[in-house]
Amino acid sequence: MSNWPPLRFHVPVPAVRPGDSPDFSHIVVPPAGSTRRPDVLAAEPDLRDMPYGLVRVLDDEGGAVGPWDPGLSPSELLRGLRAMMLTRAFDSRMFQSHRQGKSSFYMTSTGEEAVGAATSMVLGRDDMCFPTYRMVSYLMARDYPLLDLINQIFSNADDPLKGRQLPILYSARKYGFYSLSGNVGSRFGHAVGWAMASAYKGDHKIAISFIGEGTTAEGDFHEALTFASVYRAPVILCVTNNQWAISSFQGIAGGNETTFAARAIGYGLPGLRVDGNDFLAVHAATRWAADRARSNGGATLIEFFTYRVAGHSTSDDPTRYRPADEAAHWPLGDPVDRLKTHLIGLGDWSDAQHEELEAAVRQAVRAAAKSGEAVGTLGQSKPDTSEIFEDVYKEADWRIVEQRREMGC
Repeated sequence: MSNWPPLRFHVPVPAVRPGDSPDFSHIVVPPAGSTRRPDVLAAEPDLRDMPYGLVRVLDDEGGAVGPWDPGLSPSELLRGLRAMMLTRAFDSRMFQSHRQGKSSFYMTSTGEEAVGAATSMVLGRDDMCFPTYRMVSYLMARDYPLLDLINQIFSNADDPLKGRQLPILYSARKYGFYSLSGNVGSRFGHAVGWAMASAYKGDHKIAISFIGEGTTAEGDFHEALTFASVYRAPVILCVTNNQWAISSFQGIAGGNETTFAARAIGYGLPGLRVDGNDFLAVHAATRWAADRARSNGGATLIEFFTYRVAGHSTSDDPTRYRPADEAAHWPLGDPVDRLKTHLIGLGDWSDAQHEELEAAVRQAVRAAAKSGEAVGTLGQSKPDTSEIFEDVYKEADWRIVEQRREMGC
């Protein structure tokens, strides 16, 4: 007989469930400004403490403190604030439109707007973003037309993607925004390959990509990190840890064992862990990684530590797997409120101005929505059938020609 105890199978479980009181006591939030800022070309072995800290700039009073303060001008801060507020207004309107039967599907970005807006402001127009869901603020920061987004969501006759993508799976090449994919992890590998090609050609463009923390458990994540490390690809690989992958909490993907940023160490890559609800911290960390990539220092893995306030999508009810009021207890606050407080503290903003901007972005979204509805909502209009034959081959082969003839178009 063995003297060893019986083996026990371990399955991680969330600390709290529906009906329980929210509890984030396990999250250690270091003081703003306490995490060091290393040189952008520091050797990777000298950076191995970074995945266990948390890059923060904004303190509890809204002040910018510490070595990571990016020193943004008031106009840059206001641009970021507007992008986040426009995203929130857009999400509210499109969620409502879905509930009215005007679209088939929608996902909101509530609580995560800083991740897209700040990174978009750092990357250049020639760089390429390989996004995941909840990244519409990336496009808002680049003034992408609201009507184009709405027509794509409604899948109407003016859909810029010609009905070929699900709602919110945007694609905007001219804005440096690669097509979204339901196979989220695939975009990490595509970003690395795109960045490798840029380096191979001796170009100057870099790539950035995003996945959720749940996707780090998939093979795509590990393959991408291997290639990024071996070939020193000029790419920024971002894990948006919003605590929930649909209804599975972050522990299922290994978040209880260590940070997601710490996975960089096994690949010889620098890893940063960043307060994802701090616009200034997101901007500063992205700038650090972009400067490293442009200096031929290779890739960086960034974990943006944030919280998904709403459901995963319009098909999801988060109250079935977490406390209904959990979002209100998230210790890192709201990204819009935090940037607003910072601007007011600088003397460059006020509550009255904030209300005016809030009304302005709501009006802009309302006007664009009405224009999109005039073209048609779900099922009321659709791209011309002949569009299915376009953009398949550079030059149509005989099968396309024959199929088009059969359809009379």
